[in-house]
Amino acid sequence: MLKSPRCGARTRVGGSCQSPAVRGKKRCRMHGGAKGVGAPKENQNALKHGTYTKVAFQQREQMRGLFEEARKLICDPEASND
Repeated sequence: MLKSPRCGARTRVGGSCQSPAVRGKKRCRMHGGAKGVGAPKENQNALKHGTYTKVAFQQREQMRGLFEEARKLICDPEASND
C-alpha cells in the first residue's frame, strides 16, 4: 500500500492529495478515480448547441484550411500560377 501510486490532485492548501490512486487511474476515489465518474462517451448533452461535436470540429478544421488557401492566394498571387 505504501508503494502504490498516489493521487495527483491538489488540495485546498496547495499540496498533493497523497491518497492511493485507484488502480488504473491517476486519481483517488475522492478526486475522480471512482468507477462511473465523468461524462459518458459520446455525451448527448453536448448536442444542445453542437459546438463540441466531432462534426463541428471537422467543419472548423475544413474552414481553417479554406481560409489558409485564400490567404495564400490573396497575399502571394504568383504562387497560384504553378
